[in-house]
Amino acid sequence: MIKFLKFIPFQLTIFLVLGILIGKHLAIQPKPLITVSSFTFLLFLIIYYVENKGFNASLKFTALFFILSFFVGIGTVTFNNETKKKLHYLNSFEFSTDNDYEVLISIKKRLKPSNYYHRFEAQVEQLNGQKAIGKIILNIKQDSSNILLNSGQFYLLKTQFSPISKPLNPYGFNYKSYLQNKQIYHQIVVLTDELFKLEYSTISVKGIASKIRNSIIFSLENNGFKNDELAVINALLLGQRQDISEELLESYTGAGAIHILAVSGLHVGVILILLTFIFKPLHYFKNGKNAAIIIVIILLWVYAVIAGLTPSVVRAVTMFTALAIGMHLNRPTNVYNSLVISMFFLLLFHPFYLFEIGFQLSYLAVFFIVWIQPKLDNLWVSKFWFFRKFWQLFTVSIAAQIGVLPLSLYYFHQFPSLFFVSNLVIIPFLGFILIVGITVIILAVLNILPALLGNFYMHIIEKMNAFVSWIASKEDFLFTDIAFSFSLLIASYICIITFVKWFEKKTAKRLLLLLSSLVVIQFVVLFEKYERETAHEFIVFNKSNASIFLDRNGNKTKVFSSLDSININDYVLKPYFTETGTEYLSEVESIQNIYKFLSETILVVDSLGIYNFETVKPSIVIFRNSPKINLERLLKKLNPELIIADGSNYKSYVENWKQTCLKNKTPFYNTMQKGAFMLQD
Repeated sequence: MIKFLKFIPFQLTIFLVLGILIGKHLAIQPKPLITVSSFTFLLFLIIYYVENKGFNASLKFTALFFILSFFVGIGTVTFNNETKKKLHYLNSFEFSTDNDYEVLISIKKRLKPSNYYHRFEAQVEQLNGQKAIGKIILNIKQDSSNILLNSGQFYLLKTQFSPISKPLNPYGFNYKSYLQNKQIYHQIVVLTDELFKLEYSTISVKGIASKIRNSIIFSLENNGFKNDELAVINALLLGQRQDISEELLESYTGAGAIHILAVSGLHVGVILILLTFIFKPLHYFKNGKNAAIIIVIILLWVYAVIAGLTPSVVRAVTMFTALAIGMHLNRPTNVYNSLVISMFFLLLFHPFYLFEIGFQLSYLAVFFIVWIQPKLDNLWVSKFWFFRKFWQLFTVSIAAQIGVLPLSLYYFHQFPSLFFVSNLVIIPFLGFILIVGITVIILAVLNILPALLGNFYMHIIEKMNAFVSWIASKEDFLFTDIAFSFSLLIASYICIITFVKWFEKKTAKRLLLLLSSLVVIQFVVLFEKYERETAHEFIVFNKSNASIFLDRNGNKTKVFSSLDSININDYVLKPYFTETGTEYLSEVESIQNIYKFLSETILVVDSLGIYNFETVKPSIVIFRNSPKINLERLLKKLNPELIIADGSNYKSYVENWKQTCLKNKTPFYNTMQKGAFMLQD
């Protein structure tokens, strides 16, 4: 492990990652970056030349080498940012979301549909007849038409660009940020008949792969595969899980088996093992070992193409290509080194991968399997083959879960404690499921699939789905709504690392480090508990056609709502209670007319329009349920410091109030645009 930390590519990767983080958050302009980087590179070459002349400047050389890697990190995220390119649609025609544009787009891939729209990722090719670039989300309103848009097809339409909405309530999922990491900044909404298909299309690797997948799905449908079974096969073998039902997806998530439905490290690892086994006989021939590894790597990338070259597939195949080379060289340290090298080159060409949860989870899982699993495996060695294999699978699952647990808690706030049961049952058969599945696909495409084999495979998928649903139904073993902060995330990984190092070699120094890490965790927990107990907040949430207020005093929280029934599992409230770790004090109370928060007096004006209270001088006025009032008169009488309109009001009313406040120089806050309003101590 210590030797690994001294590995130069590991150190370069650390500085590359730091550069990507800085470049992402500071948005450095290309020109000054090129100037500074060029100067650093020139200095690097001079020192390299001087060193070769015999001068002892190794420290300077090393420092400049790492600084150069840091600037490469900044550069790769800067120059991969399409918005900085002149052709990007954001930089064209004084771009505005208020204007209509004639847009030529090409379809990139199909996304999971929503309740109201078919959704696709598309590329802007032209804007008002001029060359343009940039990715967008294409939303097609669902109707009776059969939507069949394939990768590489071109469509012409006239439309407006709509911004991706940010979360309008505290701690909600930030879909806007998620898409921005994929360099998608806008979406368009159209009807089916507003799309004019052009006769020509581009030939691309992804387009060819899309046609292959469509042909496979068509063949499977002709052989009786349908519904959840077909959707799971599409996910397991072809990397497409857009058609999986929400209910089944939640079952796999609750059972801790969601990774099975994504072609990623697990699947590619199984395929690598199978291919290595199949081509092992080549090792007995001259240069056969080299030929075998070349064939295996080529087949891995062919599979990646068929699976759509999605980021998760590209990551997994790149990672396991490096691992395959490491195993081929037959040096244990090469596994670590290969992992780092694959990460370095992935981030060098795709720096935005760093901000994807899948990327982080994949590398952590594989790293901890490589590092911890052999140590766990040595804890017990059975004389019986079956128990040895069972123990190996169990330790692989435990090692991976140890590696990803803190990050999973941080992002998803839940822990499926029966994960090892679902994994121990499914993973041993995953290789068999993949082999049979590939065989079924080949025979179905050739139209020679025996009905017996097709029914047998469908039965296997049905039983796997049923087993996962059964595991997920054991809700007492699924721990949800776990508050887990970034500070606790870092402290947890420090604790895990120090524990494993102490487990490797039980010395006093390592024990002291382990105990210190435990103290750090306790300090973080106590500090966050103190923050929770001393925090005070008043929040006006945004919810369409309803009013929800929250008054928090430390750990105790009161909720006021206009709805007859609402609980903390409501999509508006749940993220707040999960992230803050606060307690739900009582049943939801009705909306009151007056609230006191610290020095603020808050008056709520509802549809009755009553605001004339002689003893009340509000500093904040909240409008809800579209009161019909003369706002000019209210402003003169009450002279409030702020007017708030929540999501229960008519949009036309809100716009009129906004203009009146602007005229009277009174601050106005619209939760439908700006999100929830928060007062904090």
